[in-house]
Amino acid sequence: MPVPSNMAASADSRVLFTDGVRAALHNWPVLQIAVDNGFGGMYGQEKADWLVDVVQQYFHDNADLEQDEVEHFISTLMDQEFHTVADDGSLPQVCVQLMQMFSHWQQGALQQLSSSIQLLTQKERPRAKVTAPPTQSDSDSDGESQVMECESASVDTTSHLPHPHQDEDGWTLVGKRK
Repeated sequence: MPVPSNMAASADSRVLFTDGVRAALHNWPVLQIAVDNGFGGMYGQEKADWLVDVVQQYFHDNADLEQDEVEHFISTLMDQEFHTVADDGSLPQVCVQLMQMFSHWQQGALQQLSSSIQLLTQKERPRAKVTAPPTQSDSDSDGESQVMECESASVDTTSHLPHPHQDEDGWTLVGKRK
């Protein structure tokens, strides 16, 4: 049975919204750091892809979402799946982007949605990387935990990429670079 054209268009537009969610989340430095550095375990990239699907479905399943609801949802997923708490102020920004794209999708403003996706993918930030500082001796282990430092993959020293660290409970926190 052929699919009516309006249903096909709706399916195509839903794919476009999913692409928007992917662009927003995959360009989010907090998620980049979590995936690139194994905070989500050996299947971190698969979890990031799953996160895109879950977030887009969350928008479709819940009418009239408020920003704080979206923030709480994504924050909970980041905590559960990546053991990461984003305290750098970027989560509200990502949620605003997602809500704007969903609003464009709901209104049928697919050209605006496409433009938003294009802007996000054009201004991709350099990937962040976490490295352990060099120690006096790799064989010298005195039981101390290593401190992780975040550095930008580019030469730009004014970058405001998040700075991950662990608190006393063992949670990975991502904050603003000072």
